Amino acid sequence: IDMVCDDDIKPLQRQKVCVIGAGMAGLASARELRREGHDVTVLEQSGDVGGQWRYDPMTDGADPLGAAAAPVKVHGSMYASLRLISARETMGFTDFQFAPKDGRDVRRFPGHREVYLYLKDFCDAFGLMELVRLNTGVVRVALAPGPIPTRQWMVRSVDLGKSDGAEEVEEEFDAVVVANGHYSQPRLPSIVGMEVWRGRQVHSHSYRVPEPFRDEVVVVVGCGASGKDIAMEVRRVAKEVHLVAKSMEEVTQELAKVLSKYSASLHLQLHVERLCEDGRVVFGDGSSILADTIIYCTGFNYSFPFLDTEGAVTVDDNCVGPLFEHVFPPSLAPSLSFVGIPVKVFAPWFFEAQAKWVAQVLSGKRTLPPEEEMVRSVEEYYRAREAAGAPKNYTHDVSLFDTTFMDEFVSKYCDFRSVEKWRYELLVSSLVNMFDNLETFRDEYQDSDSIRKGVEEWHLSAQRAQAAAAGPATTKEQSLGLLEQGLLKLS
Repeated sequence: IDMVCDDDIKPLQRQKVCVIGAGMAGLASARELRREGHDVTVLEQSGDVGGQWRYDPMTDGADPLGAAAAPVKVHGSMYASLRLISARETMGFTDFQFAPKDGRDVRRFPGHREVYLYLKDFCDAFGLMELVRLNTGVVRVALAPGPIPTRQWMVRSVDLGKSDGAEEVEEEFDAVVVANGHYSQPRLPSIVGMEVWRGRQVHSHSYRVPEPFRDEVVVVVGCGASGKDIAMEVRRVAKEVHLVAKSMEEVTQELAKVLSKYSASLHLQLHVERLCEDGRVVFGDGSSILADTIIYCTGFNYSFPFLDTEGAVTVDDNCVGPLFEHVFPPSLAPSLSFVGIPVKVFAPWFFEAQAKWVAQVLSGKRTLPPEEEMVRSVEEYYRAREAAGAPKNYTHDVSLFDTTFMDEFVSKYCDFRSVEKWRYELLVSSLVNMFDNLETFRDEYQDSDSIRKGVEEWHLSAQRAQAAAAGPATTKEQSLGLLEQGLLKLS
């Protein structure tokens, strides 16, 4: 059971905290930690904030599969045409709305650059850039040595901006928050013949644009959002595309529509049986085709190659554990924590909630249960998932449709406000529309009255915030003008 401590009983503690990663989860962590009074340093390996939302046209040409040992050389996995599948109104920080801005991508489902610019705006609004050390690669994170076990952490990093091979720097921190994301290290299937197949094999991590696949026969393995996106995009330039599903359960109504519409160039296959040295791809029904390229859209692995906990935290079939409530490893809590591990949550709202909890535990405002109790809780969670038939690699899939986990988390650990009902309704409405209209759902939609009302209030709230941010010089007339502009945008 979580407890809130009286400040006069236990004075608040200021900790020196290292946050690894300046993506959405890392920036949420940095702000909450600083709000709680901690001394925060954010280490980011790239030249700017934004994490995966900072599009990188570079790929690791020498290892397009990402099959080499972690970490990958190129962190980014974003392809050029990617657009959100979640409405912007369901995204955004609680007090910094992801509202449309004039001259930018104002669509409900904008492209990746709009999210990157939004995160840059967030950094500017809250002065976070002064906490971030860019072009800094984290080499090793381990407990500080000593005769008596300590909870101090030694973080070794290197300045990647120096071309002459900079020396590694080691610093000591009271706590480390790992927020390095989990969409970089490719997760590959195990298919007979992969090592001898003569064609080109690429993971979606290294996919950027369709042009390299012009006039080819391409096999796309994986029917998730990116698999369908990439198959439909490559189809426009390729000779033919074969989209591989695990089973007919993955062939939804919207996918069946698209397959029917483009039957001349887009074909469905069930399961890859094996790959042959001569370039043939043999499918589950015994049929085969001669292909030029295979693109694996098979997801990503959680990867922390810099983290040395001497076995206290491991990654086993994409289960990071043991983690109490997906955040704290019981034996190293609270000095080590993870923000951004769960999937199918409202982001960055849920990352904020996790970060707020971490920040308050580190300051002494909140306390964690005893270690044995946290271990027992994790084991019970694992047993419940297993009993429900959930595979181990779905351990952190807490599912947007199960609102109980998120609602209980925020009420128990950080007194955070729950997500409004209209946002859940908008999320479900968007997904239903996607299931019906895969090609057009981002641009053609019908809102219910409750969603429309929620969106209008959301826009008004964002405009009021803009007016307030303009400072005391903003007149009443100017404020009203901003509100009217917001309403005009809705009409």
